[in-house]
Amino acid sequence: MMIDSLVPILAGTLAAATPLIFAGLGELVAEKSGVINLGVEGMMLIGAVAGFAAALSWGTSAGLLFGAFAGALAALPFAFLTLSLGANQSASGLATTIFGIGLSAFIGQFYVSHALPGMKALAIPGLAHIPLLGPVLFNQPPVVYLAFVIYGALAWMLARTRWGLVLRAVGESPEAAHAIGYPVLAIRYGAVCFGGAMAGLGGAYLSTIYTPLWVENMVAGRGWIAVALVVFAAWKPTRLMFGACLFGGMTILQLQAQGFGLAVPSQLLSAVPYLATILVLMAISRDRKKLQLNLPASLGKPFVPGE
Repeated sequence: MMIDSLVPILAGTLAAATPLIFAGLGELVAEKSGVINLGVEGMMLIGAVAGFAAALSWGTSAGLLFGAFAGALAALPFAFLTLSLGANQSASGLATTIFGIGLSAFIGQFYVSHALPGMKALAIPGLAHIPLLGPVLFNQPPVVYLAFVIYGALAWMLARTRWGLVLRAVGESPEAAHAIGYPVLAIRYGAVCFGGAMAGLGGAYLSTIYTPLWVENMVAGRGWIAVALVVFAAWKPTRLMFGACLFGGMTILQLQAQGFGLAVPSQLLSAVPYLATILVLMAISRDRKKLQLNLPASLGKPFVPGE
């Protein structure tokens, strides 16, 4: 009986963590290249509304692709402002979030009365019947598996490949990378657009699978949590996965607590995941030496070739 009640909580944790995994991994790649993108929330919203609109016409899979594409497009103006024009990255990211909130609300007003069928879970033969772990890990929608595949590929790429080494070199010392012939701005453009695509994919997952419907401002701060998770993870993919699952678990637990009828205001329970994130960040920020060791040295600093 206890296992039966635990399975939906753990399965729901993975489902709730998936958009954070997508957005967080994208932001991690951008920050590894030396660019801090505070526009993740806006890019997720743009991806959510674009993905929902596309899914209504062509299906959920097309919605996910269009959401990722829309997120990458939303990242381009931010990249142009910060990389080509040298604008302040924090201010440009905040402007991108404000723009994304407004644009998604304007477009989304035409879709508030629609709903989608979502995406059915794909049970992996031979593994889905393992007690406890089977229904949790191997009976999820395909896009949840995709999140773990991207995590594995990025962790391997950053740690084991020449591309990962180049990306980290650009984030640590763009001047040195430029001096030995690497196109620093092109690499950063690619990293920022990849981060936008991942944010858009996370937003599209929310609107086409997790909900699945359009609600104004439905990302509900997950973009900011994704940015915070990168710091929590000390710019390491595995720790980011743990942090995303922690936040997802807190989200599901507060929903379960409301279902059990606890005599606690629902607004307070809804705030629990965000309070937990703040407390964790406060705890890890005390160890400033460890943060500085993992922090990309050129994070947030503009680079102009030839200067």
